[in-house]
Amino acid sequence: MVPEKTVGHRARRLSSRKPYDSHVVETTIRIQRKTDRSVPVLGPAERNLKLIREALGVHITSRDGEIQLKGPRDAVAAARRVIERLLQAAVDERSLTRQDVLDIISDQAGRPMPTLDVSDEDGQFIDSAATWDGSLDVYSRGKLIRAKTTNQQRYLDSIRDHDLVFSIGPAGTGKTYLAVAAAVHLLKTSRVTKVILARPAVEAGEKLGFLPGDMQAKVNPYLRPLLDALHDMMDYATVRRFMENDVVEVVPLAFMRGRTLNNAVIILDEAQNATRGQMKMFLTRMGHGSKMIVTGDTTQIDLEEPRESGLVDAAARLARTSGVGFVSLDRSDVVRHPLVQRVIDAYEEETRS
Repeated sequence: MVPEKTVGHRARRLSSRKPYDSHVVETTIRIQRKTDRSVPVLGPAERNLKLIREALGVHITSRDGEIQLKGPRDAVAAARRVIERLLQAAVDERSLTRQDVLDIISDQAGRPMPTLDVSDEDGQFIDSAATWDGSLDVYSRGKLIRAKTTNQQRYLDSIRDHDLVFSIGPAGTGKTYLAVAAAVHLLKTSRVTKVILARPAVEAGEKLGFLPGDMQAKVNPYLRPLLDALHDMMDYATVRRFMENDVVEVVPLAFMRGRTLNNAVIILDEAQNATRGQMKMFLTRMGHGSKMIVTGDTTQIDLEEPRESGLVDAAARLARTSGVGFVSLDRSDVVRHPLVQRVIDAYEEETRS
């Protein structure tokens, strides 16, 4: 049972105006920020909160030093006890592994959670749940995101198996969407600590002139497709918090110069509009523990000189390079409106004639 009043917590019943929700409660747990306990309690990329959410079925969010719980009374009570254990571990300066957190959840929920497999060659335990089989632990509108065609599955498998992947194909084939989904999956499962989404600021055949606002407002129109995909997979509050904490960056390609990016997924979208020099600059940003995904459509080059496309150049230069994956998508992989396939066919016929 969750008490209506507790020290350091606020608990209340939801409004009686919705009798079907009468069994649901909300609880807010404060984290004393001055003790810097938030990171060990929440886990990297809020991993611990995600484990609690998925294991106990409660709605859980964190903001401004507070953790909000909402759900069935018993589940909220169990989740609250788990967080209290995590808080105590933070006070004691004890570092908890993913399996430690699962054990705490199991203890408080009264049912077993996933366990660890045998140790690897270095004697480090391997989390069986952390082995990526090419499927995604990412949802959109409550539905699991998954590959819908054979080529799309090859794309996800290539991202799993290679640190640098090029995906080339027409519009609507899921190049960008699956890349972002894979990045969110890797972030969610703590394989990386950062996701960077980049795109050339090149207009599609139009000259928009000077745009109003600060730098972020000026580049936002170019980066909107990446943000749309991201918001489709995470709630607004999570995306905002990740961007404020630099866990997720959405930046123009020109801003990548001079950086070394470790333990990150770096996606370059609309790469056909990157110049040769920009592509070389981008590819040399990769640091240790990182993956790069380059997506583009060579039939939609908006550069004044199409022969300068960095995507076309890189595909030719790196085609035989070990460790680089290439996946070609075609009209059969289009997952948008059925008319998109017909539009692609019509334009291809004109090109061939």
